Parts: sequence; C-alpha cells; structure tokens
Amino acid sequence: MKKLFPFFLLGSVIILLIAVFSFKLPLQEEGNKKGAFKYKDFQKPEYCRQCHNQFYQQWSQAMMSQAYTHEWDEIEYFKLAVPHSEADPAMKGVHEGCNGCHTPMAYLAGDVPPPLPSENSRANESVSCEVCHLIKGIEGDTAYNFNWVIEPGTTKYSSRKGDTESPDHKIVETDLFSDTKICGSCHNEKSPFGIWVKSTQLEWEQGPYASEGVLCQDCHMPSTEMATAKMGAVYPNAKMHLFNGAHDPGKVRGTIELRIQPDIRESVPGEPVVFTVTLFNQKTGHKFPTGSVEDRIVWLHVEAEDEKGNVYHLPVDKKGFEGEEYTIASDVLAYQDMGVPLGIDNFEGVRREEVPIGDRIFRMPYFDPQGRMTIMQWNTASLGVDYRIGPRETKTETYTFELPWETEPGQLKVKATLYYRLLVKPVGEYLEVPEEEFAALEVNSHSTEITVYP
Repeated sequence: MKKLFPFFLLGSVIILLIAVFSFKLPLQEEGNKKGAFKYKDFQKPEYCRQCHNQFYQQWSQAMMSQAYTHEWDEIEYFKLAVPHSEADPAMKGVHEGCNGCHTPMAYLAGDVPPPLPSENSRANESVSCEVCHLIKGIEGDTAYNFNWVIEPGTTKYSSRKGDTESPDHKIVETDLFSDTKICGSCHNEKSPFGIWVKSTQLEWEQGPYASEGVLCQDCHMPSTEMATAKMGAVYPNAKMHLFNGAHDPGKVRGTIELRIQPDIRESVPGEPVVFTVTLFNQKTGHKFPTGSVEDRIVWLHVEAEDEKGNVYHLPVDKKGFEGEEYTIASDVLAYQDMGVPLGIDNFEGVRREEVPIGDRIFRMPYFDPQGRMTIMQWNTASLGVDYRIGPRETKTETYTFELPWETEPGQLKVKATLYYRLLVKPVGEYLEVPEEEFAALEVNSHSTEITVYP
C-alpha cells in the first residue's frame, strides 16, 4: 500500500485538475468583468426616460451622468492614467480599472480605453440607469473596486418593488439598494499596492451614523413625494437621483461649523493674543474631505484687519505631530511622478498646494513608491498623516498673533475662513484643467474682535 499511495495521490490530482479546467466559471464570477458583455446588452438612459423622466432629468445633471465626460476626469485619464500604463511596465493595464467605475458599460463591453468623450460613444453614458439597476449583488464581504455583480436583462433591481407592475421589465426588490455597500463598490478603492485610496463608505462604517442607521442614500438621495414612473403610484419616500456631493456647492457649504475667539478682549501693540478656532463636522457621515483625497484640499485661513484697513495674515500654531509639514501650506514642490506619463525626464513637479503659506490644511497625503507626494491614486504605495475632519469630530487650531507696533488703535477684526478645492490648483493649471475645477469655494467663516489701545 505504501508503494501504491503516491500513484493514487497523483491520479487524484490529475482528476481534480481535469475537473477544474473542464468546469469554467462565467467571466463575471471569475472577477474578470472586462469584455463579459456587449453595449447592446444595456438599454440607453433615453430609453428609461420614456417612463422615468423625473429620475432621468435628475440623473442627467448629476455627476453620475458625467463620471466619464467630466473634464478633470478626462484629463486625468488620458493625460496621466493611460500614458502611465503604457510607459511604466509596473503600471501595465492600471488604466483599465478606472473605467470599472467611471464608465462601467465600456469596461463590461471590453471597450478599454474608450473613445474620447468628444467622439460621443456609449462610454459617455458613464454610470447609467442600467448599470445601477442591474446590480444583483456584491462579491465578498467588503465593497470596493467595482466588485458588484451585474446581470443584464429585463429584471431590474430596486429598493422597492412598487404597487404597479411595469409593462417593460420585472422589478425585484433587494436589500442591497438599502445598503451602503452598493455605494462602496465604487466609492471604496484600493490601489495596485493594496492601499485604500478611496474609503468613503468604510469611513461611514467606522463613524457614528452607521450605528444609528443613517445611510449614504439618506443624504445623497434624499426622500421626497413623487411618482417614480409616469404611470406609477406617488410615493411619500421616493429617492431623488441627483446624487448631491462634492461637486455641489450647496452640499459643501456649511459642512463644517466654524467659530473663533480670542484669549483676551483688550490689547496693545507688541502684546500677543491667542485666537482659537474650533471646527465641527456636523454634516457629513464620512471624513471631510473624502473620496479623491489626493485631489481635494481644504484649508483654514485667518487674517486680522485694523481700523485703518491694514490686513495681517495669521499662520497657524504648530502642534508637532508626525507628518504635520503636509498639513501646513508651504511653497515646496510635489507630484514629480507626473513626469512619467507626461514624458518629462527629471520633472521637478509643481507647487504642492498654492494657498497662503502657514495656513492649516485638512488632508491626507498620498505617496508614490519613491516616497514622493502623488496626485495619481493608482500610483499610491503609502499614505501620510490623516488630518481630515471626521463625522461629528471637532478640531481646534490656535493662532498666536503678536500685534504689530503699527496696528491702528480701535477695533481689530479677526476672521477665520475655511476653503475647499476639488483639485489642487497648481496641478489644474499645469494640466490645463478648466479653472472652475480648482476654484476656491468658501465652506464657512466666522469673525471676532478685540480692542487695541495705543
């Protein structure tokens, strides 16, 4: 028996291998969604509009309908991601994953990279009605990197079956559409180095709102009374499909409550006054900023104005934590790894943020394999200090201001203003991104005063 055992084992292995290679799983279940379907397997949004016009109109002005055509996304993809994938063997094919969330139909159709948006192909449909309402599940326990399971056909999935039968398709109610994992399948992302470069849904899971049952959908798809279809019933809690988020100024304004106060109310030139600013995140269920944190920049600017109109900039007091240098504005250069896709040898980079030097920045820096700060999330090998503002978190900053001798006696007004940019300005300017993409938006402000004596 001892002599026969190895042959028996070998025979068992051979039989097992034959079984494995004979039973081939569908592409979708293998995790290889690229090319699993064709464009014709999906209806166009205009087809859905025939019955769901209200949802179509909302979607058509939301970022979901522009995830591929949006100008910064187009520039980032075709100027950085695609050429980086071609220039660096270690990055080969990295651009393909972008399409999995920005234009899923193109990815599923194997149309990678898709035509430029100017060619008006079906890739321009971005995240369409069909893409979301054909999702029947999530692969694994954690939602990330478009690990949804899609099944084209006449069955549409929703959070509600409804009181009216559709003449066009079957409606299946699923808990997934009342679960944040459907959001996390694209709003959580790991880089090829295994680094969480987007973690919005995971931040929600770790925050206070998850335990209270407040979902992503409650804020980004608020309920209202409306008919979900032309021939359908009116529901008191129909979900809006505007997906208000980072690109909506109305959503961003007021996100952080801001207050400033001095340690004394009366002073004279040459005397130090300490101003304390408290920032409270009372509006988001995740950190602020979130999402494409390599792009986003939030900073606190404090300045004083005396009776004569003289303006003085107050730099933030340092706290001394590790990595703090990335949270205080300076004139250093960064993003040198852009030189690879841009074909520039020894690229010096561009200015890291271009906000007033000394201002406090709320961000989390991303670093490439060489340890340089990067704007390219797919090239992120490590993360720096996370100095963003969590949900219901309060951060406190101090500003020690020694009144200049030339300060005019009277009332000294000190104002704290929190600003937000979707994209770091020097990067936007260098890559010729439209100015509105990196325009500064005021999130909130607050003022206080002290009396200055001669």
